[in-house]
Amino acid sequence: MKYRTLGRTGIKVSPYCLGAMMFGAMGNPDHEESVRIIHKALDAGINFVDTADVYSRGESEEIVGKALKGRRDEVVLATKAHLPMGDDPNQRGNSRRWLVRALEDSLRRLGTDHVDLFQVHRPSPDTDVEETLSALTDLVRAGKVRSIGASTFPASDIVEAQWVSERRGLERFRTEQPPYSILNRGIEREVLPACERYGMGALVWSPLAGGLLTGRYRKGLTPDTHRAAYGFKHLSDERRLDAVEALIPVAEDAGMPLTHLATAFAIAHPGVTSAIIGPRTMNHLDDLLAGAETELDDETLDRIDAIVPPGTDIGTLDMAYAPPAIEHAHLRRRRIEERSAA
Repeated sequence: MKYRTLGRTGIKVSPYCLGAMMFGAMGNPDHEESVRIIHKALDAGINFVDTADVYSRGESEEIVGKALKGRRDEVVLATKAHLPMGDDPNQRGNSRRWLVRALEDSLRRLGTDHVDLFQVHRPSPDTDVEETLSALTDLVRAGKVRSIGASTFPASDIVEAQWVSERRGLERFRTEQPPYSILNRGIEREVLPACERYGMGALVWSPLAGGLLTGRYRKGLTPDTHRAAYGFKHLSDERRLDAVEALIPVAEDAGMPLTHLATAFAIAHPGVTSAIIGPRTMNHLDDLLAGAETELDDETLDRIDAIVPPGTDIGTLDMAYAPPAIEHAHLRRRRIEERSAA
């Protein structure tokens, strides 16, 4: 495994990061098998593990904690907070009140006294970013966090956070965790250049486009799979399925499975540090590990560019964050009375 530097932190990480979202009730409920999957990934040279409090409501962190007993020092451990962990409106978001408590809960579940990377899972427009960075700075100074990062932030928020850190003398985000795959290349326009400009590591998630780039989802077929059972709408997006059909012969001509083409593409961009793989079963992990050393030549990358142009997204994004004004119509429409007054 050829290790890469995580932004400018000096921390060395594997180009594949083991994502733990599928460990627990929302994926694989078998704790012992999940622990074996984690151990096999570590034995294969993966030294980077990413989880979050919201994954199976803390169960994922508990499983990761079990797996890392006796091996904690050899792992770069990352977790996240922001998404709801209960009905209480204050059990979510990026406030100091919640982030401090969320980290304490995560450390307890993980069975450790610190995490190497603590990330804000999504932006929080109702919270001043200075409030968030101030709280995270205190957690770093307390020794409970080594570095801080963001996840699925637009480029404008990334830049604003960097400016606030510089002006206020606060810890700055050292990483960004955006969605990225052959089908979701939008971050190539602004997010990845912003990360490179500020020396941030990029840990990209969903390199298999939510399962579409496994080859199990084809036009005219309704696969009986875990993701399909959960009703992931992007799996039936005709534009994305057309792109998959065009990519399959590219992988065949390159002599590799579509999964290997997809993961190799994700880590080929110079702005990407690691791609997060999220196996649910041992077979999933075995397939991904088999392609760990795959590199794509220019001809193959050119063919991918012809199918999905650089900087573009095809169809419906898997689970990406959309700014509030995109999700809520009332935020992008002036009220009738305001228009009349104008």
